[in-house]
Amino acid sequence: MFSNLDNIRPALKSLVAALREDYPYASVLAVEDAWRRWSVSRQGVSIDASGFGGGTGFVVRVFDGVGCAEYSFNQFSEERIPKIKALISERLAAQNKALGDIDPLPTPLPADEPAALSKRCDYKLDPRELGDEAIIQKLSSIREKALKLDERIMESQLGMAHRAYRKVFISGNRDLDQTYMWTTCSLAMMVSRGQELKYSYQGFSNLGGAEVLDQVESGLEAVARTALDLLDSQPIPPGEYDCVCDPDTTGMIVHEAFGHGVEMDMFVKDRALGREYIDKYVASGLVTMHDGSTVQEAATMAFDDEGTLTGDTVVIDRGVLKTGMCDALSAARLGVKPTGNGRRESYERKAYTRMTNTYFEAGEHSMEEMISSIKYGFLLQQPSSGMEDPKNWGIQCMVSIAREIKDGRLTGKVFSPIVLTGYVPDLLKSVSMMGRDMKLAGGGFCGKGYKEWVKVSDGGPCMKARIRLG
Repeated sequence: MFSNLDNIRPALKSLVAALREDYPYASVLAVEDAWRRWSVSRQGVSIDASGFGGGTGFVVRVFDGVGCAEYSFNQFSEERIPKIKALISERLAAQNKALGDIDPLPTPLPADEPAALSKRCDYKLDPRELGDEAIIQKLSSIREKALKLDERIMESQLGMAHRAYRKVFISGNRDLDQTYMWTTCSLAMMVSRGQELKYSYQGFSNLGGAEVLDQVESGLEAVARTALDLLDSQPIPPGEYDCVCDPDTTGMIVHEAFGHGVEMDMFVKDRALGREYIDKYVASGLVTMHDGSTVQEAATMAFDDEGTLTGDTVVIDRGVLKTGMCDALSAARLGVKPTGNGRRESYERKAYTRMTNTYFEAGEHSMEEMISSIKYGFLLQQPSSGMEDPKNWGIQCMVSIAREIKDGRLTGKVFSPIVLTGYVPDLLKSVSMMGRDMKLAGGGFCGKGYKEWVKVSDGGPCMKARIRLG
């Protein structure tokens, strides 16, 4: 799989060696990937081979002691090395000239410690080997099963997306090679009663192949039940309540509350309040937050797009904000070590600090214990979207369903839709119980602002907290 990079690997090493004749640091990232998306619905069948990933290409980066310059391209051979050197030289000269009398940001050279690795992820069913016909047939079969669950189900839509990629990173002291794939599925059901229509959705993901379809089949009844429950839903009285968050809702809070807020390129620009709270309490002592690749989900990788090896970053340790997540360029300017979070939407795009697999650590309680501890409150399920303000630590998220809890029991009463708001430290300091079972999901993408989309996953255990709902 992806053998083309093997053929040009010697030329890539020659490119880095040639650039290092002129610059104290040089690197090249080579990417080869395949992307495909399938969907079935009442409107028919769709197969899409365009979209996320960007295809095969290369990006060169050099540091000259003053600044950093990059050049991306999608055709390469050893004969093109002099042209690439000339283009890089022109870009750096223009960049430094444009500064005029402005002092550049201090940008030390990347450490570039020696490292070599070759890593591949495991999978059971490669969608490319399975083929379009078999995948569409399987999706259609699952859709038909969904439609037969209840006469009130008007429509069921299923989608599956897959990306397999290989990345090779070469610098003066690094020779890194990784091949990964992720596959995600989406299941949506629309139900009706008279003129009333309701909708329920669930995503499924794995670091692997089409074996994720087994998860979809096992989730049919839960999605149908939620959609039907929503037919009896009503607006929630605004207020602050004791809440139990399911793992998906916990994941949304992780991602929005202290995910974007501790992406450290925002520290460089003084756009994140988190910079002022390192080594201070920002959450309950029950809260420990991680980001990294020690878990196996859709955003797992062995190294990031700047050649930094990934691992486990403990962002919050028992309530104390310890560090943020950092790309190599921001780390150099801040005087800290990069954490392996420098990610590009494609080889044509800049590397930004981005989350990978972000989650809260498990605790010691069950969901049943949390529910039984609540006099009056809600079980929150099925998050749909969220956003935060890293400068002021405000959060606003959408949740599809809140199930009423009264005297420690679910009453069967349902409220929808739900807006979850608040000041991030207030929410996290109110956490009073953490579940013992942890779950991550990687069905979605994350943008930097409104663009620069990358695959992420998030999650954690069930969580009890005091939350403002409306």
